[in-house]
Amino acid sequence: MGFDDIKGTGFEEVNANDSFEGKEYGWDDEIEKDSEGFTLLEPGEYDFEVVNFERARHNGSAKLPACNKAIITLRVSAPDGRSVDLKHNLFLHSKCEGLLSAFFVGIGLKKHGEKLKMDWSKVVGRRGRCTVGVHEYNGKTYNDIKRILEPKEAPAQTSFKAGTF
Repeated sequence: MGFDDIKGTGFEEVNANDSFEGKEYGWDDEIEKDSEGFTLLEPGEYDFEVVNFERARHNGSAKLPACNKAIITLRVSAPDGRSVDLKHNLFLHSKCEGLLSAFFVGIGLKKHGEKLKMDWSKVVGRRGRCTVGVHEYNGKTYNDIKRILEPKEAPAQTSFKAGTF
């Protein structure tokens, strides 16, 4: 199988310098920068910005068959001012259609009761609000996106009358 046989399949060769920042280290290079550590957020509501979107595949489980999934990275601000990136999986399956709708409503790309063709190219840079909780797995505690919230309605405009306050 040659390169021409795989065109359009998603396995095309890419130049790593075009898609990644930073540099590759050699086996004997020196390093200095310490890890910023893990920030466990208090459960609650947080503003977020979508900073990344990846296409992936869910292999199937007891609750959901194999299907496409979107891995969304939401950047929230911790109370100490640090930014925390949280990954959130959105499964492209009819069992999860309500969660998909909630995401697109939450970032302002869908309105209730209207159909929407999911346009993933528009999600990065969008802002919204979410509920963050925690979950435990193998004795460790992690941040977890519990829900994407609907945007708050803008306050009703009051009618303007000249000379009144």
